[in-house]
Amino acid sequence: MDTDNPVAPILQVEHLDIKFSLRGKVLHAIRDVSLELYEGETLAIVGESGSGKSVLTKAFMGLNDKNGWVDHGRILYSGKDLAQFKTEKEWLTIRGREIAMVLQDPMTSLNPLKTVGAQIEEALRLHQGLRGAQARQRTVELLTDVGIAEPERRRRQYPHEFSGGMRQRVIIAIALACRPRILICDEPTTALDVTIQAQIIRLIYDLVHKYHLTAIYITHDLGVVANVADRVAVMYAGDIVEIGTCREVFYEPAHPYTWALLSSLPQLGVKGEQLYTIRGTPPNLYHPIVGDAFAPRNPNALKADYIERPPFFDISPTHKARTWLLDPRAPKADPPQVLKRIREI
Repeated sequence: MDTDNPVAPILQVEHLDIKFSLRGKVLHAIRDVSLELYEGETLAIVGESGSGKSVLTKAFMGLNDKNGWVDHGRILYSGKDLAQFKTEKEWLTIRGREIAMVLQDPMTSLNPLKTVGAQIEEALRLHQGLRGAQARQRTVELLTDVGIAEPERRRRQYPHEFSGGMRQRVIIAIALACRPRILICDEPTTALDVTIQAQIIRLIYDLVHKYHLTAIYITHDLGVVANVADRVAVMYAGDIVEIGTCREVFYEPAHPYTWALLSSLPQLGVKGEQLYTIRGTPPNLYHPIVGDAFAPRNPNALKADYIERPPFFDISPTHKARTWLLDPRAPKADPPQVLKRIREI
């Protein structure tokens, strides 16, 4: 996608708040998030565990737990506000058919009592209306597309007869069977060994282009981001703190949290020296956040960071960050020196 001349977004999130009721308390998981997703692009959403990446994207499919709800805001897709959906019947018009998801643990996503072919055919029947020989033929085609050899034989096997990498390929085939417009990949390589991870990442990249999909990657692996993303959104404590093209976020990061994430890359480590770690812990989202949520962990924090939530400051037409350091009145703060080595890796 040409991010310099964006067309109307395929999906638009406006001032979204999501809350959960847990043990008599309310957890504010997503805090006033706005986001645009453009057709044909791959957007990566990165951040520490618990930053809200999965909660945000599950809201696009109505997959959050029943103790959660959209408290405020809109999720606009094809003229509909998905935040207003209440029934399973409404969600079935979107889930799988328009927006599909590849989850991180394929073993819990597959039914161990059904053959993989039957599970792919079920998706084809529900979303494409295919049955019998047509469904079997399409199943073989999908298994071939995801790189499974001998697809005719393999479709008759059960999930336990497949390796972890092969099971993930089956999950991808099921997602593609629905012919979605948007494919969400929720840490799709977390449960796999490192050699298989590269294969799955490459496979998804190729299939996104073959099927002309719009993709969202959820990950904490910045190496994955560098290889697949057009744009990157950085999340912290339920909020998007920086967003820009992949090159902008990697080479010209502006938010101190983004600086810290990038400084933690193992590739930037020096032999004999301790790897960089982000001090402190994320805030407790059961309590209201005052100011910049990252301020207590930010060595460059300003007084304003503890008083008022910073607005987004535009750095370029495609790059913005939510930090008071970009205010013209703020003292100059330079990124860590270690980030200069990113261009070398």
